[in-house]
Amino acid sequence: MSDQLTRIAIVSTDKCKPKKCRQECKKSCPVVKMGKLCIEVNPNSKIAFISEDLCIGCGICVKRCPFGAIHVINLPTNLESQVTHRYSANSFKLHRLPVPRPGQVLGLVGTNGIGKSTALKILAGKLKPNLGRFDNAPDWQEILKHFRGSELQNFFTKILEDNLKAIIKPQYVDHLPKAVSGKVTDLLDSKLELDNRQRMIDDLDLKDILQREVGQLSGGELQRFAISIVCVQRSDIYMFDEPSSYLDVKQRLNAARVIRSLLHPSCYVIVVEHDLSVLDYLSDFVCVLYGLPSVYGVVTLPFSVREGINVFLDGMIPTENLRFREESLTFRLAETADELLYNEHNRRYKYPSMSKTMGDFKLNVDAGQFTDSEIIVMLGENGTGKTTFIRLLAGVLKPDGDQYVPELNVSYKPQKIAPKFKGTVRMLFLKKIKAAFMHPQFNTDVLKPMQIEPIVDQEVGHLSGGELQRVAIVLALGTPADIYLIDEPSAYLDSEQRIIAAKVIKRFILHSKKTAFVVEHDFIMATYLADRVVVYTGKPSVEATAGTPQSLLTGMNKFLSSLQITFRRDPTNYRPRINKQDSIKDKEQKASGQYFFLED
Repeated sequence: MSDQLTRIAIVSTDKCKPKKCRQECKKSCPVVKMGKLCIEVNPNSKIAFISEDLCIGCGICVKRCPFGAIHVINLPTNLESQVTHRYSANSFKLHRLPVPRPGQVLGLVGTNGIGKSTALKILAGKLKPNLGRFDNAPDWQEILKHFRGSELQNFFTKILEDNLKAIIKPQYVDHLPKAVSGKVTDLLDSKLELDNRQRMIDDLDLKDILQREVGQLSGGELQRFAISIVCVQRSDIYMFDEPSSYLDVKQRLNAARVIRSLLHPSCYVIVVEHDLSVLDYLSDFVCVLYGLPSVYGVVTLPFSVREGINVFLDGMIPTENLRFREESLTFRLAETADELLYNEHNRRYKYPSMSKTMGDFKLNVDAGQFTDSEIIVMLGENGTGKTTFIRLLAGVLKPDGDQYVPELNVSYKPQKIAPKFKGTVRMLFLKKIKAAFMHPQFNTDVLKPMQIEPIVDQEVGHLSGGELQRVAIVLALGTPADIYLIDEPSAYLDSEQRIIAAKVIKRFILHSKKTAFVVEHDFIMATYLADRVVVYTGKPSVEATAGTPQSLLTGMNKFLSSLQITFRRDPTNYRPRINKQDSIKDKEQKASGQYFFLED
């Protein structure tokens, strides 16, 4: 069997603590007992070292490690010859690379921690691929020889000889104010190399923020500013790492159009995106990344956009006859609760028409009703008062005048999560939601699918954005309430986690016979969750109106007609797909007034 498999041993630098344990991994290793140095560790080591050549893959060290810091994985041997990069011993390993093509947009899709950002750095020429030899890095001659015969050989040759310029829009735009300071307009002018300044200002809604300092911008404004800074520069390779986070549906599509406007026959555009409907709209072809997060990642050959996204959702790569996820992800709308529940007589709760003025902004709310086992999704642009409405329902804000909202038990997951809790995730859950945390049903339905177990003993303050988001969703669902108000549950989650989170929320609300109001900009997640929708109209940041809850089809039609976008459904897994602007399907649906998908 050993000639069929390659072994990969990973030791997590943040979990391995030789000073705090008895070196159980070393003491229990059968190879060490035979006198060979398979595991080297002592209290003075910063981290344990495992020899992948000597390891027999018994997995005893994995079970014995008190901190869960060790992973030992068997990989097919054919991947060994395709290692592109490895950071150090017992660390993440990337196999193969995406192949960009000039004049086209390459989309990358895969879970977090699977090597997308590493691949971007290598393709941008900012990280030299070491082909897995971190202790004896190859020179460029050898690297080019390794990629001989593939399109990547030409690509790297160009990077070396023609000195291709690459610009990356970073993933975490909220870190930008630490790196740059100054007024938006001055920074745009300082980078301006193309004649498209006015187009950026118009298409990315920058007019109102031109005179502001970068430090005063919100998440969505920072994202649009970061995209514009990349797009006004002349470059050979443009890379966008998650350009849609913090943006609403309209801004996401505007950003997609702006990114596509950069294309010309000799430039490369590469985009990492977790909103699958935006990825679909933006890309010309797609590479899927699979593997085990933080352990190893493998890049597939390029697929057409539709096929690539469907392969990712299906969890099966036909060209390699390989299944990388146990279940496929589909979007049958049959999973919604019984429509009969939603006739007017059965609606248990009501809220009155009310208004709320906050500074220069005024929100008007039309009266509405809702019932148990129902999810209502809020659809509207940023700045139209979706979060304000949620806070009115939660009783955090009081409406103007003598209007009042009937008192209900509310559980609220805010949009921005700032962890103040000192202690581990387990301690947080025991303090806040002990009954749910100890309940077997809640464990099966919520904790397991949300993958809380791997992070349950980590400090809350050390969690990444995606981990914090998952913890916040679990906290909100674990709090006993009549209404669950969930603001942007997809932020920081990768495409796979988004679909799982949507399924968890849907099943929980259905089974516990509660109601949820959800604000969501990821279109696939919104359509999957929604039983009914509240559509916002009006002028962002000035005055807006929240309509009364209406059926998914009527609400979506109204919302999409205001954005002038049409959707169709994929016949394989029923996911919503945006029609390319002015395509035959787009014109047909607009003519018939069917903006939201016609059933195929």
